[in-house]
Amino acid sequence: MFRLLMYLIPLALTIYAFIDCLNTPEDEAKHLPKIAWVFIILLFWIVGPVAWLAAGKLRTPPPNGRTPSEWHRNHHMQYVAPDDNPEFLNSLKADHKKDEALLKDWEADLRRREEELKRRESGEDPKDAT
Repeated sequence: MFRLLMYLIPLALTIYAFIDCLNTPEDEAKHLPKIAWVFIILLFWIVGPVAWLAAGKLRTPPPNGRTPSEWHRNHHMQYVAPDDNPEFLNSLKADHKKDEALLKDWEADLRRREEELKRRESGEDPKDAT
C-alpha cells in the first residue's frame, strides 16, 4: 500500500499543479513565462509541482475577482433579479407588443374568413379583397 502511495501522491500533485498552471493568467505567473512552468511541472515530476506551488504563482487574490478564462475576464456578470433588471423588463414589453400585433392580425384574418364564409353561404359572389 505504501508503494502505491509513493506514486499516487506525486502524480496527484503533478496533475493539480499542471491544471493550476494552465488556469493561471499569464500575468500572474512569477519568475518565468507560463509555458516554462508547464515544462518544469511535467519534466521534473516532484520538484516541478512543488516549485510551482511555492514560487510560481502570485498567491494574492487578483483585483476585480478575475477568473482564469479570457472570456470571463472581459465579461463581468452582475446577477440581478428579473424584476429589477431593466433589460429583461424591456424585452418583456417588446415581446408583449409583438404578441399583441400578431393577435390583432389573426383576429382580422379570422373576421375576413368568417365574412367570406357568410357570403358563400348566402349565395353572394365573394368580392376580390386585393
